[in-house]
Amino acid sequence: MDSALIRYHEIALKKGNRQYFTELLKRNLLQAVKDLGAKEIRSLPARLLLTFKNHVPEPALVERLSGVFGVANFSLVERVERDMEILCARIVAALDGRRFESFRIETQRGDKTFPLTSPEINRRLGAAVREKTGARVDLENAALTVTVEILPRDAFFGFDKIAGAGGLPVGASGRVAALISGGFDSPVAAYRMMQRGCRVIFVHFHSAPYQDKTSQEKVRRLVARLTRHQFQSRLYLVPFGEVQRRIVAAVARPLRVVLYRRMMLRIGEAIARREKARALITGESLGQVASQTLDNLAVIEAAARLPILRPLVGMDKQEIIDQARRIGTFDISSVPDQDCCQLFVPKHPATRARFADVAEDEARFDVEELLRYGIDNALQEEFTFPD
Repeated sequence: MDSALIRYHEIALKKGNRQYFTELLKRNLLQAVKDLGAKEIRSLPARLLLTFKNHVPEPALVERLSGVFGVANFSLVERVERDMEILCARIVAALDGRRFESFRIETQRGDKTFPLTSPEINRRLGAAVREKTGARVDLENAALTVTVEILPRDAFFGFDKIAGAGGLPVGASGRVAALISGGFDSPVAAYRMMQRGCRVIFVHFHSAPYQDKTSQEKVRRLVARLTRHQFQSRLYLVPFGEVQRRIVAAVARPLRVVLYRRMMLRIGEAIARREKARALITGESLGQVASQTLDNLAVIEAAARLPILRPLVGMDKQEIIDQARRIGTFDISSVPDQDCCQLFVPKHPATRARFADVAEDEARFDVEELLRYGIDNALQEEFTFPD
């Protein structure tokens, strides 16, 4: 195929801001296929037409377009002359080898000067397809849909609609910073915020040299996978083992996990402000582990002033794992690692932390010094897609 007809849904509801969202989607689409020889992208009513200089392998094009947020669905289409005989012949030839019992023709006549109306085009093409294949016309539940576009310079046709990623174009909703581990939850949380139009900065806390570097390698792979949706990503690798060691040396066991997470939020917030991000993202799900109770979440989030967004808060583990499979992060997250959450963790962590107790424990170590340590020693890595 040498073209793609791209449809959006949610963007069409934006009214006064529709052009802003549409232009952002066009930019993201061109970025997604920049190495495939894109020629141009044109705006049509409630859809976009993306054309290429040469033929593009169908699997590659489907993979790229299906990962762009803001796309409701799309069809791979072929460009032909604006001549009914040529159009009929090309559609019939393209159907060779396909088997289907029913079909329908859907024509959008973008150029109203074309001599035939959309219903007339549908009837002419439908008669040719029926004669060639013997299939019946079914306007409601067709096994095959032939999409036709009549434009001022060209005509296009394609078969069926391929589901897109939905949501809003990345960049439409501003920047956020996601605290990402090598587990299942936080990559899914980051994905869901990208789907709502956010550009995500990633912050990973590791415990080297007290543990190996497996979690860092996993996170690099996860960020590379997620970068397919936003095309450029930045990852901060924060050495957190020394921060944990100093907390352990200063306080008793029960509140350690809460104290760790409060320090993570402080460091994450400092990085977020440096990146001009407007919120922090976590993969927390209410009640999933002992530290993620309402009491603990309230005490933990009080350590930061930026909003804390928890896209998974109402999801159970199986729902999160199912989405991880769908977005391609499950296999990476399944690899065993040594996560900082496993280091210096008490056997029975507190489930109902109180502000007074947390404040008393934090007075036993220098919070500002640990904050500076985490920020000053964080390493930065860049990711791009396509490479």
